[in-house]
Amino acid sequence: MGVSGCGKTSVGQALAESGEIAFLDGDDLHPAENIAKMSRGEPLNDVDRAPWLAEVGRTLAAQTGPAIIGCSALKRSYRDIIRRHAGAPVTFLHLAAPKPVLAKRVANRPGHFMPAALLDSQFAALEELQADEAGAVISIDQPLAGVVAEARRHLTQG
Repeated sequence: MGVSGCGKTSVGQALAESGEIAFLDGDDLHPAENIAKMSRGEPLNDVDRAPWLAEVGRTLAAQTGPAIIGCSALKRSYRDIIRRHAGAPVTFLHLAAPKPVLAKRVANRPGHFMPAALLDSQFAALEELQADEAGAVISIDQPLAGVVAEARRHLTQG
């Protein structure tokens, strides 16, 4: 989980390379209306996100083995929707960095539907993981291999 540009796809793909866990990009689960709205530079609201978050949870539930879905999951209520539809425990790994680091990453991501202008709205919505939520915060202010190693450690330790 995390705001746009934090590396959800890169980390998920790297974890999946071992063959022990499946990776799906949550962006692929967005309804076309959501992608069109974000492409126009309009932030999604809770009503827009609800069906997508439910689909993320249902997709997790449909997996036959361990799986990761890269998904912003910015608010506790969003994570609750995912957990409810997953029907099983879900661990969230929050890939975190300061806004300037992520703004630079998003600005250098040509062809992605999520414009850098929406980063402020994502940071405004972001709610840190709470003590009763399974998960961990991982700083992305390190090489990708370090982020992946830390993510793998958190996932294997429960």
